[in-house]
Amino acid sequence: MTVTSVELRPEYFSDAERLLVTHGEMTASTFRYGTGVAGLRIRNSAGHIDLLPFQGQQIWDAVFHGRSLTMGSMFPEPRANTDYLGTYGAFFIHCGITAMGNQGEGDTHPLHGEIPNAPFTARLLVGDEGDKPFMALTGEYRHAIAFATNYLATPTVTLRAGETSIGVELIVRNLMRKPMELMYLAHINFRPVDGSVVVDAVPDDLDHINVRTAVPSNMIQSEEHKRLLADVLANPGAHRTIGRGIDPELVMTLTYPADASGWAETMQVHPDGGADFVRHRPGELPKGVRWTTRTGDQEAIGIVLPATAEPDGYTAEKAKGNVLMLAPGAEWRCTMEFGVLDADGATAMRKRIDAVKAG
Repeated sequence: MTVTSVELRPEYFSDAERLLVTHGEMTASTFRYGTGVAGLRIRNSAGHIDLLPFQGQQIWDAVFHGRSLTMGSMFPEPRANTDYLGTYGAFFIHCGITAMGNQGEGDTHPLHGEIPNAPFTARLLVGDEGDKPFMALTGEYRHAIAFATNYLATPTVTLRAGETSIGVELIVRNLMRKPMELMYLAHINFRPVDGSVVVDAVPDDLDHINVRTAVPSNMIQSEEHKRLLADVLANPGAHRTIGRGIDPELVMTLTYPADASGWAETMQVHPDGGADFVRHRPGELPKGVRWTTRTGDQEAIGIVLPATAEPDGYTAEKAKGNVLMLAPGAEWRCTMEFGVLDADGATAMRKRIDAVKAG
């Protein structure tokens, strides 16, 4: 595999979109949003992804076959700040690493940790896998606080020619001479499609689906929300049909079985037979968080947010034994895939899911 690395610097980005690289059918171009945030657009024949190379290396938007996969939000464009809820509308966000989730009692960490909008260095990788061109964004964020933590995070987001699947890898290396604690969640935010059904191999019972009944302190619980939680607790499978009126949110953690190759698959199957999907490895990310909000201001479904822990904050997850320990000099990594399937691809994935359920 031949790969060329192109360093990305903030001065390469201007208000007008500019072509940076062409490789086969693929292009990469630079631009700036009206808010001043730098954007990198990687395009293939099926669509494009818009990334924030210097701000969390988020995927702000993903568009395939003319349809945006991305949640509806209050933010048409990203904002240049580090506050998680002050610029919230991306399709994909890395969350962690020293802590993750909502702040619970005793927690001082920011919502979903320090990495979502962290300042990254950035490089564009251009190459071929066999005879298939690809482009990828990668870079580094070093988080160093004296006497506390020192790690290097290296994500990679890959799009290949002709494909509607995005590959993501994250490597975290502990640079300290003592073990470090680690928490991570991949926040993949699809737009809900009315009448869709969420399909996976998780049994519909409370032994495998843990419904969060507590409401974060920044949200207000209505009587309607209490009834929603009661309905899902009585019949966990009821949450699978996508409807309206989930305010503020529905959160649950699922225990996924893996197939023989170590993958778990999840789909939002649309009424037309196509689907949005996520593939992850429970051996790397053992907690499958499902998150839905349909308030009108926010419209999102995380069909699965692969994670190392539940999203209840550092203190609660430490007590549950869900905080990982990374040895001095050691690396932790995870991989996942997500995107769009046509009806044939969705049918094939459903057969694989059914085989896992049966096995």
